Amino acid sequence: MPVSGAVVPSHSRSNSRTAARRVLAAAAAAAEAPALAGTAESRLAAADLALRLKAATEAASGHTDSHIYGIPRDEWLQLQGPSRYLGNEVGAVHKPWQDAGVRFCLTYPEIYEVGASNLGHIILYTVLNAAAGLLCDRAYFPAADMRALLERHRKPLFAVESRRPLRDFHVLGFSLAYELGGTNVLDMCRQAAIPVSWQERQEPAGVPWNPDTGSWPLVFAGGPTATSNPEPFADFFDFFALGKCRSFCDGEELLVEIGQCLKSCVADGLDRRSSLLRLATQVEGVYVPQFYEAPPGFGGSVVPVVDGVPARVKRRTCQPDPFQQIGLVPYVETVHDRMTVEIRRGCTRGCRFCQPGMLTRPARDVDPDRVVAAVEDGLRKTGYKEFSLLSLSCSDYLSLPSVGLAIKNRMQAEGVVLSLPSQRVDRFDENIANIIGSGQGRKSGLTFAPEAGTQRLRDIINKGLTNEELLRGIKTAWDGGWRQVKLYFMIGLPGETDADVMGIAETIEWLQRECRTGKWHLAVNVTISNFTPKPHTPFQWHSVSTSEFARKQAMLRAALGKLHQVKANFTSIRISAMEDFVGRGDRRVGGVVRRAWELGATNDSWWESEERAYAAWSRAIEEAGMSWKYRQVETGEWDVLEALGDERFRGQGGGGRGRLDRGVLADDRLNMPLPWDHVDTGIAKWWLKADLQRALEASTVPDCSHSGLCSECGVCEEEAGFGQNVVAVPPPVPEFQGHYKPRTAKEQRLRLRFSKGGDLVFVGHLDMLRAIDRAIRRAALPVAHDKSPFHSRPLVAVAQPLPLGATSSCELLELYLAERVEPAEVRQRLQAQLPPGMVLEEQVEECEIYKADGTRSETMAKLTRSVEWYIAVQQVFDAAEEAAATEPATPAAAPAAPVDFAAAVAGVHGMDKFIISKRTLKKQRKVKEDLRSQLVSIAHIADPLDSPLATAAPALLGRLAAAELAGTGGTWAVIKYSSGKKEDNNVLPPERVVEMLAAAAGGEAAGVKLALVHSHRSAIELEPPARAPVNETQAQVLRSLARWEGHMAAKRQFGMGPWAAGLETRAAREDTNVMV
Repeated sequence: MPVSGAVVPSHSRSNSRTAARRVLAAAAAAAEAPALAGTAESRLAAADLALRLKAATEAASGHTDSHIYGIPRDEWLQLQGPSRYLGNEVGAVHKPWQDAGVRFCLTYPEIYEVGASNLGHIILYTVLNAAAGLLCDRAYFPAADMRALLERHRKPLFAVESRRPLRDFHVLGFSLAYELGGTNVLDMCRQAAIPVSWQERQEPAGVPWNPDTGSWPLVFAGGPTATSNPEPFADFFDFFALGKCRSFCDGEELLVEIGQCLKSCVADGLDRRSSLLRLATQVEGVYVPQFYEAPPGFGGSVVPVVDGVPARVKRRTCQPDPFQQIGLVPYVETVHDRMTVEIRRGCTRGCRFCQPGMLTRPARDVDPDRVVAAVEDGLRKTGYKEFSLLSLSCSDYLSLPSVGLAIKNRMQAEGVVLSLPSQRVDRFDENIANIIGSGQGRKSGLTFAPEAGTQRLRDIINKGLTNEELLRGIKTAWDGGWRQVKLYFMIGLPGETDADVMGIAETIEWLQRECRTGKWHLAVNVTISNFTPKPHTPFQWHSVSTSEFARKQAMLRAALGKLHQVKANFTSIRISAMEDFVGRGDRRVGGVVRRAWELGATNDSWWESEERAYAAWSRAIEEAGMSWKYRQVETGEWDVLEALGDERFRGQGGGGRGRLDRGVLADDRLNMPLPWDHVDTGIAKWWLKADLQRALEASTVPDCSHSGLCSECGVCEEEAGFGQNVVAVPPPVPEFQGHYKPRTAKEQRLRLRFSKGGDLVFVGHLDMLRAIDRAIRRAALPVAHDKSPFHSRPLVAVAQPLPLGATSSCELLELYLAERVEPAEVRQRLQAQLPPGMVLEEQVEECEIYKADGTRSETMAKLTRSVEWYIAVQQVFDAAEEAAATEPATPAAAPAAPVDFAAAVAGVHGMDKFIISKRTLKKQRKVKEDLRSQLVSIAHIADPLDSPLATAAPALLGRLAAAELAGTGGTWAVIKYSSGKKEDNNVLPPERVVEMLAAAAGGEAAGVKLALVHSHRSAIELEPPARAPVNETQAQVLRSLARWEGHMAAKRQFGMGPWAAGLETRAAREDTNVMV
């Protein structure tokens, strides 16, 4: 068969064919087999030579359009959500590689959907790329299918924007947001072919450190787990950046300083150890584990062994900037698929179990005017409809009602939706209810965290919540239209009794009893978490019991099971045990983490396999000669609240500044060194002991940022250097101007044609619709909405879904506008916001909205008459598949009977029917369907250069030709077919046509197996709109009304005159008989 192997893409189809034929002609002239000129063999040889010449040219330029990161493009289509790994999102930054003095890669150890929506990740990415001389790329933990693809092609893990291996960067920054996330870090290093420990990455002294000359990158970690206790992970990281916490980020200034310091290290030619020493001594907040040791007998605490490094490393703080948080707009739907703006950083509530509240002090409010401006600017730049205002306790941001209402009022026409994270129930009021309501019948979820079921236990943990405040907040939500809330409670808290546990069920029953209207009462989703003590909190000395967790969970399951409309979720006791083991561990745990990873414990934080993870951790702990309670055993296995009977508890003392020593009640175990003592959070250890004593007395501590009463924790002292509380004066709460009312009037209907190609083919249909919707919002087009009372949707549609991986030159997009706009302006504004790879044609068609009889015109899906496709089909062999699985470089054996595609097409023509069995989507009923009846026409394209694939996928055709010539791929062909529409508006997909071709070529009985390599949609033909039969009576009425409206317009413009007498009723009088 004639083959085009080296087609040069161009902007027009004719230019592409001409250029390709010139390449083939030049290759044929250079061939050394003149006797074969004009035969099929000579053309194949010429194609092969042209392909090799083209490949060599592309290799010299470092780019090949048939591959992405050295992997064929069609293999990317086998991935679920391939657009996750392409780095082409709206807002992605592509800085020149060679212009950067230091290149960062933020490597998030979770899947893309989690990492891309993490606010701290977005902030650091934005800040680093804004700094001169620094470049920042991103990488995420790949899904199983992507890991398999990389391993099959022997490719290391790469960064998504530059598409370079991680080992090419100067710095790799991991976010440790969870105790069990360390195994994912090790697995990412393995996938990147980078040694997992800092000892293995060491280099000889005196050798300048520079990854451009072969050095390993510096690998560091930040995040709440790294900041609170870095010791379990000290073996794996070259340094830690102490400041980043959860979705909140105190590392903006720190990471830029690290980048500038390392840039000077590279310029000065320092070796690896000297570069780390400069970081540790010149950049505050950097902890380098290799410069510290943990002497035996000191409880796992560490001391410096190198001169100049600080004995205690201070965490960094800075003021949040909301404009740094407007960043990426992913194509795929992420976990938090909205824009997020931080309104307050830090929390001074003083909940005694809460680690983030202790690690993020002082509290720092963002100026309300900047919040409003950032949200307004960000929504218009990103196209998001939903946004979230984020804080550890957003209700403690006193400007929340005024800021929220100001945004809702200013952007009322855009219909934006505000969501809030878990909030304090005691501050929930009508103003907050208004800002999170949509006014369309749908309510965003409400989440509250009472934490404990009784007042006594809430006082012990310093929750600062009374039963009256709890009921008032829930009742406000009920009266505001919420019929369901989500509540968080914990079990295993210090001082907890069985009465406190049963108090959870009693509290829920009481709330349901109070929130009732007739037979309806409040529905509750309750999550019961197991308390695990955290470092740097007053409860860090507490011990927990897995057997007690199991017993208390059983009590609650029985009690909650008796309540109506209560759904209870319990966290895994095994997961909690693993969290506690790592969270309060010392350096010995590092060996356990590595061994657990070697035994298969990865993705633990998303509980991919709890049984496998727990088994791996248990074996690793046993092999290390440790136990799950190793730290408790060393300290005597004690509880800070030891029961004395009658629900009384003996205090363990505390002492500290401003308090008397408890004498015999003071416990020496509180003074033992801890593995995290070298991390300076600003809170004095004596204060934690004193606050523990207050917990024993059920004494509460007020919020210092709002009460004005200093709790003497030590953070705000001037010599500490952490800054002061910043509380913004709340502006007046504006009057609520009402909820968004969708514009349902349809003034204009526009139809646009566009092409889809490039990397956009890796964006699926639903993701593409979401990208179009956001582009329309960025373009500020006045799109009309439907009249749904619950969730109004924009009137935007495409004619037919386009499969993942398919290109197209004929897609149709239809918009209904609520006000008239020049069609050319619509196209211009929309094209400016569309992603690369989606190009609108110049011509915009204006269509009728209603028929003559007043009914709405048909949709494009109903008007579709036929769809034309060009598909590339290749014959595949089982032997070739087995060889590729074991040794991709091994050529497959030549097939004995290659498929004659022209004969196969003729065989399809000769079919009367082609029946398949399939199951319906909803009821999964087995039905039979005739595919042949949908096929309008089918043809074999003798010369692939005569098909649109020569423009849409030229390099793919060249790869197919090269594979056939080398014997590593089967015969292939380009097939053109046209499909009619079924009753459900669906058309015949390319995969079904391939099935028909395979059957016509002999099917499974003959060992014929065909694969769809690429599909291109070239035409969508629509039926002309149906015209209602003309009713002369109605037509006469319409003409009379039109004349009357014209006369009334003249009357308004020129005033009354003799000609206008009786004008108001003339239309009715003229057509009395007609109207009657």
